Amino acid sequence: MTGGELTLGAVLARLEERERDIAAQAETTREQITQLTARLNELDRAADEVRITGKTLPELPDPQPPAPPAPKLPDHPAYQQIMAVFTAADHPLRARQVCEAMDLTVAPNNINNIRLKLKRLTDRGILAETEPGLFTQPRP
Repeated sequence: MTGGELTLGAVLARLEERERDIAAQAETTREQITQLTARLNELDRAADEVRITGKTLPELPDPQPPAPPAPKLPDHPAYQQIMAVFTAADHPLRARQVCEAMDLTVAPNNINNIRLKLKRLTDRGILAETEPGLFTQPRP
């Protein structure tokens, strides 16, 4: 036998070493497969949740925006009287007509004061000015 020839024992030793290497690689690959399978299951579950959400959301009713709070009427009794006049009226009114309905003297000072109050109520959204100087309660 020469130095280049392999003995049966040497071949068997190399085969055993190769078998151990393959077994170690197989074990590492099995661990990777276990980790990848777990990750794949997580992704499948997440995809299912997204799919369910995509089906459920269109079936939900559109949320209604909260109703804005009702405008607050100023505390002065004149505003209560003005609103009583508009509640009884079935058409838009001018400041002069509101003065007459409130039994105020039809004088420029009174008309201007009522006009200012009507503008203030308009700014608060309690009344609407349909055209310059003509006021009414807004219709829903």
